[in-house]
Amino acid sequence: LAMLVASARPVVSVFASTDDKTVATLPVPDVLLAPIRQDIVHRVHTNIAKNKRQPYGVNMKAGMQQSAISWGTGRAVSRIPRVQGGGTHRSGQGAFGNMCRGGRMFAPNKTWRKWTAKTNNNERRVAVCSALAASAVPALLMARGHRISGLNEVPLIISNEIESITKTREALALLATHKASADVEHVKDSKKIRTGTGKMRNRRYVQRKGPLVIYANNNGVEQSFRNIPGVEVACVDRLNLLKLAPGGHMGRFIIWSQAAFEKLDSVFGSLTSKSDQKKNFSLPRNAMSNSDVSRIINSDEVQSKVRAAKQGFAKPSQKRNPLKNLGAMLKLNPYVGQVKRAEAAAQKAAEANKKRLAPKKPAGAKKAGALKSKALKKFRETLRATPTTPCAAFLETYNTVEEINTTAGTV
Repeated sequence: LAMLVASARPVVSVFASTDDKTVATLPVPDVLLAPIRQDIVHRVHTNIAKNKRQPYGVNMKAGMQQSAISWGTGRAVSRIPRVQGGGTHRSGQGAFGNMCRGGRMFAPNKTWRKWTAKTNNNERRVAVCSALAASAVPALLMARGHRISGLNEVPLIISNEIESITKTREALALLATHKASADVEHVKDSKKIRTGTGKMRNRRYVQRKGPLVIYANNNGVEQSFRNIPGVEVACVDRLNLLKLAPGGHMGRFIIWSQAAFEKLDSVFGSLTSKSDQKKNFSLPRNAMSNSDVSRIINSDEVQSKVRAAKQGFAKPSQKRNPLKNLGAMLKLNPYVGQVKRAEAAAQKAAEANKKRLAPKKPAGAKKAGALKSKALKKFRETLRATPTTPCAAFLETYNTVEEINTTAGTV
């Protein structure tokens, strides 16, 4: 939403109060082109809404009007204070604590709580500008739930005769003429009983919000519109964020009088001049004059300068560990190859030297080893003998193995 702006039209139409004919055109004020900052609007609305709360709290003596004292330790009961006396069920029961029946609440509400919240004056003004700019975007109005599909134009501007209407029937006729009565009917149909305890506290019904009529001179317009369900009125010199963005949600359907719309530049200033009413205030500016980034990128001016798109797909290379992969290490340090070759040559020389210095085996050791392996092979075959194999063959083979072992030991 930060880059949403109102229509790019340089002018808007002014409609007559008796019919839907255009009587004049007006340039779009710069405040309707301000950046739409939903975060600022929500924060400011939350703080401002706190300023109309009424203090509430419980009686300072509630839950503490018993004579109770703890029984202490050693009686196998908790150390909560207990009602003194006897002869009744109340005696001995826990008191004072928030977990006890008839006890006080935890952290009792006090009337001297800080109910209000301060908001920077400049931040309030930026929030109002954002809410006004959002009211000129039809998509945001429809997203908020307003029925504006039959309107000729958004924002809707009526000639100054609207400020002189004194009868409610005339106000209803004006809304019907400009196809704004559908939003009022939507408000009537939405009236329901409030859920929760508020229905018993003089706020029994809830309903949606309808159009907001903004005027410059009250010649009867406030009295004529104020009794229509959902319709609210406001002066252009005293715009309230609680009306421009109810609930912190931007996109309120606004019906302007011609004089009020013409006065916006003097109230909020423009991009070239400061406000006449608000001291040291300048309109917030957009970070980009054109927020349609895709249109900018695809324009002929940009595309004629950018490099042509590459064909095909470049497979991403896998990152290899230089400590485990020699090729990756050689890219980082080519000297590693020379070190590796030196280490291999040194190892080969050491093995040759070890072989040269190793003690030579006796002359008959090789022949004795062959005889021993042959005898062992025959011995293993006797171990797999069948019941028909005589035991003498086993003993003969065993003795032969022993003789060979003795001969090999003496060689």
